[in-house]
Amino acid sequence: MAIAVRTVEGIKVPEAGTYEIDPAHSVVEFVVRHLGLARVRGRFNEFAGTLQIGDDIASSSTVVTIQAASIDTRDQGRDTHLRSGDFLDVENHPTLEFRSTGVRHEAGEWLLDGELSIAGQTRPVTLDVEFDGGAKDPWGNARVGFQAETKVNREDFGLTWNQALETGGWLVGKEVKIELSVEAIQQS
Repeated sequence: MAIAVRTVEGIKVPEAGTYEIDPAHSVVEFVVRHLGLARVRGRFNEFAGTLQIGDDIASSSTVVTIQAASIDTRDQGRDTHLRSGDFLDVENHPTLEFRSTGVRHEAGEWLLDGELSIAGQTRPVTLDVEFDGGAKDPWGNARVGFQAETKVNREDFGLTWNQALETGGWLVGKEVKIELSVEAIQQS
């Protein structure tokens, strides 16, 4: 049997316990269209989170807090604009937060329901989650890995700034794809 992994009803799941997200081996990224052409990718460099994996997987929960000012799109001018009141308003809303409200397994897919808070607005979201397994690191720590993604409309969170283009369309797309790659260390 793999480390930190068990099988429940023929499905591999993490062992029950508390896990802390390892930010050095995890990524919180997003993708949004620019000019209707390119897909611009960005990330948040500072975040923390806890996963509570229950004996019954449906009782599991997670809370993740992201430092809004840590946004990084590899363009300082764009990052400054994204931190401003036009978008994340980091001065008044220093964090983004995800709190799960339920876990379910449907049609072979893991779904993590929760509430996402951005710039003072909280909306329900569902993440498609893939459990990548578990392993023991060279220092004896049990670790688990996950991939997750969802799509949100940024305007649902009050992020409505945009600029019309001469040729039609908009400078910044409304749909934002959120992609997570998480490695977490078992605490108990």
